[in-house]
Amino acid sequence: MQAMNNILIVGGGTAGWLTAAFLARTLGAGTPGGVRITLVESADIGIVGVGEGTFPSIRGTLAAIGIDEARFIHDCHATFKQGIRFTDWVRAPGTPGQRHYFHPFSQPSQRQGSAELLPYWLRGAAGAGVSFAAAATMQEQVAGAARGPKRYADGDYLGPMNYAYHFDAGRFATLLAEHGRALGVAHLFGTVERVELDDDGAIAAVHTREQGALRADLYIDCSGFRAALIGQAMGVPFKSLKDVLFVDRALAMQVPYPANDTPIPSLTISSAQEAGWIWDIGLQQRRGVGHVYASRYTDDARAEQVLRDYIGPASDALTPRLLKFEVGHRELHWVKNCVAVGLSGGFIEPLESSGIGLIETAAYLIGYLFPFNGDCAAVAPLFNQLMRERYARVVDFVKLHYCLSQRTDTRFWVDNTDPASIPATLRAKLAMWRARPPHRLDFITDLEMYPPSSWQYVLYGMEFATDLHPSATNEAGLAAARQEMRTIALMAQRAQADLPPHRALVEHFCRKATKSCLP
Repeated sequence: MQAMNNILIVGGGTAGWLTAAFLARTLGAGTPGGVRITLVESADIGIVGVGEGTFPSIRGTLAAIGIDEARFIHDCHATFKQGIRFTDWVRAPGTPGQRHYFHPFSQPSQRQGSAELLPYWLRGAAGAGVSFAAAATMQEQVAGAARGPKRYADGDYLGPMNYAYHFDAGRFATLLAEHGRALGVAHLFGTVERVELDDDGAIAAVHTREQGALRADLYIDCSGFRAALIGQAMGVPFKSLKDVLFVDRALAMQVPYPANDTPIPSLTISSAQEAGWIWDIGLQQRRGVGHVYASRYTDDARAEQVLRDYIGPASDALTPRLLKFEVGHRELHWVKNCVAVGLSGGFIEPLESSGIGLIETAAYLIGYLFPFNGDCAAVAPLFNQLMRERYARVVDFVKLHYCLSQRTDTRFWVDNTDPASIPATLRAKLAMWRARPPHRLDFITDLEMYPPSSWQYVLYGMEFATDLHPSATNEAGLAAARQEMRTIALMAQRAQADLPPHRALVEHFCRKATKSCLP
């Protein structure tokens, strides 16, 4: 069996270049004895991203590949993201009750030796109308006040609040490409014309118009929705999830700020609409706003009007970009010597920013399962199992937002609560949680993208009812929980005074990056 020391990545963008940079660091590209990594991308194919949101795992990935945080923020027009505010997901506008809930990234407070706060919150320890997110962490108040998640002096990727980022996808791909080349990744421009298979059905060569035949030991498909290798050449079926997650289109606009000093929210705003939802993220010079919707419940013209109504007069001079997609994933992600990463492997809609997280997972697994001896058959089953299970759990988590809605104002929302559209795995979880709240033992860490706390924030933000048994709490714990929640509320006020305004923090990092580039 021939040793594996040559990788060809087909496709650039975030998937291609993030994978290339991570593997270059992990496998020693550009060093004696290291694996050779080549990335080929077409100069004619643009990047799908229109402005990206991420999950906190991105910080570990950026640190692992060696990108300075200030440089990342400066070059990618990045801002900080401390969580997601969901508006009108529980009930339709105008209906009595809370309009918003927040999914923070920070974990619920739990002092050493103390009980979890959640059972006591369910018993009313926080008082009427106080959300679990507000009772158990400072982050809802900090993000709501447009404060940053860290202080000026905090180290790279460190801070008192857990956080991710918003950034410009095109600029991110450019930064990753520069960094990848510096790590030893060979970069070619070429348009794939055909893929040659050998007698065993493995890839023998990728034939390009500009570079001719490119040969490698392992081929990584980062060609996006085209899936030129895993789908078109290898014939791996695509598993559609359109009967679970209904959205299949998005209209996106780049909305300028009214002034240069406009405050930037340090959270994603997700507003439910009649046939989908609208994302609203703040970058440094503009907002990225997009309407994700289901074409079977509305048409493009109506969807555009909904988006323009949300943005207001600022949309009058703007033309939206239309994106079409199908939610689902490949039944297998690693077949013979071909691995799918990113959109070629699957897409689970933009809600909760799973796209880049799944790229991170795939790149990590390739790096640490890499078959140096050339035996792909020994590692592909484990890779496929881990990716398949992770996709299933992401689908369950995203569907959780829809299936608990109390909205009955449109068919879209009514159909989302139909048990037939809810995966059996999620139905089983919800049945357990009718009698007790989610616990870490309900989750397998290596298969999860979202920690138990994320499920808790969304579950109870959506006003799920858990009939907690009296034995789950006690009077001493109740008193301690009340005191802890009062302490959290006081600390949240202090944190707002201690943490800088979000825009000021971003500008600080941009100045820091500029100074570091000076001779």
